[in-house]
Amino acid sequence: MKSSTSSQRSIRSKYIAAIALALLFAAPSWTQTPKPTLATTAAKALLRTSRPKLIVVIVVDQMRADYVDKFRSQWTGGLKRLVDEGAWFRTVAYPYASTETCVGHSTISTGAFPMNHGMVANAWWDRDAQKMVTCTSDPTVTNTAYAGGTTKGGDSAWRMLLPSFAEELKFQTAGGTRVVTFSLKARAAITMAGHKADAATWFDTSTGAWVTSAPYKTMPFIEQYAKQHPVSGDYGKTWSLSLPKSQYWYAEDAVGAATVPGWGASFPFSLRGKEGRSAPDESFYQQWATSPFAATYLTKLAETAVDSLGLGRNAATDYLAIGYSSTDYVGHAFGPRSWEIQDMLVRLDKDLAELFAHLDQKVGRGNYVVALTADHGGAPIPADMQQTGADAGVLSLPDLQVRLEKALEPFNLAKQPIAKIAGNEIYFAQGLYGQLRHDPAAMKALLDAALSTPGVAEVFQAGELGGGFKTVSQTRTAAELSYFAARSGDIYILQQPYWLMDSSSSGTKQTGTNHGTPYYYDQRVPMLLMGFGIQPGEYFNAATPADIAPTLGALAGVTLATHDGRVLNEALRAPARK
Repeated sequence: MKSSTSSQRSIRSKYIAAIALALLFAAPSWTQTPKPTLATTAAKALLRTSRPKLIVVIVVDQMRADYVDKFRSQWTGGLKRLVDEGAWFRTVAYPYASTETCVGHSTISTGAFPMNHGMVANAWWDRDAQKMVTCTSDPTVTNTAYAGGTTKGGDSAWRMLLPSFAEELKFQTAGGTRVVTFSLKARAAITMAGHKADAATWFDTSTGAWVTSAPYKTMPFIEQYAKQHPVSGDYGKTWSLSLPKSQYWYAEDAVGAATVPGWGASFPFSLRGKEGRSAPDESFYQQWATSPFAATYLTKLAETAVDSLGLGRNAATDYLAIGYSSTDYVGHAFGPRSWEIQDMLVRLDKDLAELFAHLDQKVGRGNYVVALTADHGGAPIPADMQQTGADAGVLSLPDLQVRLEKALEPFNLAKQPIAKIAGNEIYFAQGLYGQLRHDPAAMKALLDAALSTPGVAEVFQAGELGGGFKTVSQTRTAAELSYFAARSGDIYILQQPYWLMDSSSSGTKQTGTNHGTPYYYDQRVPMLLMGFGIQPGEYFNAATPADIAPTLGALAGVTLATHDGRVLNEALRAPARK
């Protein structure tokens, strides 16, 4: 189970070399119109036939599927329109175990599962470098901040081993397509765009800057917008309730909620950073990202992109993706049974109403198609769940590590046998897993120690995964679909339902909640499609967000190299011929 920078790039290049080469020669600058040739003229004539002018992908981070059922009666805008006028898929779930942001966005983008696209987590242990790496970190590129801001590091999609749908769309339309993505998170904006795009933009909460990197273009309209509308302009605003208190579900103070620095336990929330500060600081930018003001800003950026680039008014089909991240920050802190998450969705409903109205005006109602889903769900806060009498709790990863290392002591193996525990994945010191596989007594001691730990449900070994589905166990299947040998751990630890993993020091109290398991509360997400070529209605056929890319491909006449999803034929209708 080796991993190296060179081997990863070699794997990646196998899938995207042709696309990158084509983009190099075919992609026009956003400010220039390429000189027409016989080939491009013919291609544009072909593209004028029965295809959407604009594809809009919206990913609401950590939006559980049941939020639609619970709260839709309070929606009057964009979310309501999606439910009323779109195709609502009622039985949608990710079938894999690693229900995290980078994994979900990559799955939506490529139509493949992590075992194939390689983005197995937000971050994993690099065995060669002997350190954690994020899914988008790229040592060969440098990030650039807009509007005179500062940032650091470098990010790209080079670790994603399949091309995105957006890349294929651009490649197969002779370069006429523009690809633009926005999110608060690099791992959302980048994976939705792919390896190349006209613009992929995210937010640095440590500095308050909007950021891009070398594989993507620096857009003048983003520079101008960031200067004219700095995030610091929201300093001093207050997030108050949108509805009367009587219309909110659950308790006003969410049970077991985490504390957002500078905020109290319940509404209203003031965006002023740390107490005593008179100007924006890092705490303010985190508060802003955890508020509906960030979602509104992203919506305005998307509308500005439509206007500045003329998205949807091109001969080719354009692509716009928005990753609304604030719901994830709110969900982690306050949990799914909170006024905060309910209010976020009420406000997002209004933002999407404005976005769709803007698209109706600039692109034309019926000329664009929207796909909305989420990258994952979220677990109830354990302290809240315990009130029902359910077995819920927090599994301490430092305590688990102590138990496992103590179990291996009699076998005279490495002094520090565990290199890293990253979420559910355990990475051993180099060469140790091979030794364990040839030492049944040591392996049994290890597995017994893991399974005897309170909160542990199952343990899967790397040697058992990656070789095809040998059982009908749902959790085993989920682990298989998440497994990528070069990046996944040697041992996968699955906690009991309603238990969280906690990597903090033993004795600290875990608050808030998380996601990342193969349990339904993490796997189930909404999926709604609306607009060009979509037959409205409610659909109960089993589906996954990996179905979005091949379905959009069917509408746009794009063929994906490989995908694990299916075309959602039941919700498609033939558009009128022109």
